Amino acid sequence: MATALIILAAGMGTRMNSELPKVLHAIAGAPMLIHAMKSGASLDPERTVIVAGHGATAVGKVAQDWDDRAEVVLQAEQLGTGHGVAQASGALSDFSGDAFVLYGDTPFIRPETLTAMSAARQFHDVVVLGFDAADPGRYGRLVTSGEVLERIVEFKDASDEERAITLCNSGVVAADSATLFDLVAAIKNDNAAGEYYLTDIIEIARSRGLSATVVRCDESETMGINSRAELAVAEGAFQTARRAEALADGVTLQAPETVYFAHDTVIGRDSIIEPNVVFGPDVTVESGATIRAFSHLEGCHVSRGSVVGPYARLRPGAELAENVKIGNFVEVKNAQIAEGAKVNHLSYIGDATIGAGSNIGAGTITCNYDGVSKHHTVIGARVFVGSNTMLVAPVTLGDDSMTASGSVITRDVPAEALALSRAPQEIKLGLAKRMFEKLKSKKAKATKGA
Repeated sequence: MATALIILAAGMGTRMNSELPKVLHAIAGAPMLIHAMKSGASLDPERTVIVAGHGATAVGKVAQDWDDRAEVVLQAEQLGTGHGVAQASGALSDFSGDAFVLYGDTPFIRPETLTAMSAARQFHDVVVLGFDAADPGRYGRLVTSGEVLERIVEFKDASDEERAITLCNSGVVAADSATLFDLVAAIKNDNAAGEYYLTDIIEIARSRGLSATVVRCDESETMGINSRAELAVAEGAFQTARRAEALADGVTLQAPETVYFAHDTVIGRDSIIEPNVVFGPDVTVESGATIRAFSHLEGCHVSRGSVVGPYARLRPGAELAENVKIGNFVEVKNAQIAEGAKVNHLSYIGDATIGAGSNIGAGTITCNYDGVSKHHTVIGARVFVGSNTMLVAPVTLGDDSMTASGSVITRDVPAEALALSRAPQEIKLGLAKRMFEKLKSKKAKATKGA
């Protein structure tokens, strides 16, 4: 059965107090909208429709950057969830299959939950996702009879008996696409808010002899984000779950509560992650690697047996082969470092290729930017780069070559050659003492005059 996703992402998010559309606020390095799209992607949808409103251009760009097949439709006025779903009817007019309604500000629905809803669709016309709330509060209540969902009752309209129900509505719905839009078209807005509520489709469906049921999930999956405080809670929930998953997968976290993962971080088992490590998006760490304390990684790949840090920064395009060592206060960007190479101290390696077994001395800088364009540095295998070497790109150091400490290298260095570039050292006997006396005298006069 083909599947389509309808993701409602039109809300202004007034409580966020932000110019950024609510669904673009990030959790674990990705906008909430992307979390919802990733969850829905588990259904292998044939179509994805994003219903955007506030900041529609920005919302659409984020959605289509992640999935270029996503379609974006505009909900110019926010007149309720039913009205939002109706805006997708034109985009899906030629679609035949099931449609799932998800929410761009509800990022934690698990793929397994959506699969359970898909399975329930084989036996019921409409499937609603519900959860047993520890504190039902003002959630809509799901009134059931056995497996059958009779109706959804909003808190304000519920009787005391109905308010005692703890099974609550998440808002997530699945139905045949044509059936869903037919039901949505029948929703009225004769309520105090003048809005079209998606919840009304259950009563309409039952009045037409259609069946409806509930699939239950854990309350934590249905967490909706409406404020900065709730965003912080959601970030904490994500990190707690991801840390537990990493530990269960055989990763050592020496101080789990200090390690922060991105939504797509991949770490192999038997890796060791020391305290206060932050993973930005698009990081893969292979099995048996060590990431030492206070390091920051994003957009990089760390191979088996490599050691990074402490206090290291790997930026996008950093590719470390096996058994590479990146030490303290080293930054690597857009550079490929071959097996066994070492960059141990206080260096910047950007737009570079480093061969196997090379040793990069402390204070080395690949001078890759001329103010207009970036240029590449190539360092061969088994090269020894002396401390405080400036490599002015574009430049190549041949295999088994060497640079003397304090050199500024502006020309290619042949294999097995030593490059030495220093100004001659001069010694002026007694000059240091005379200069200090002169400076002290000048300072004393200035102090007396003041």
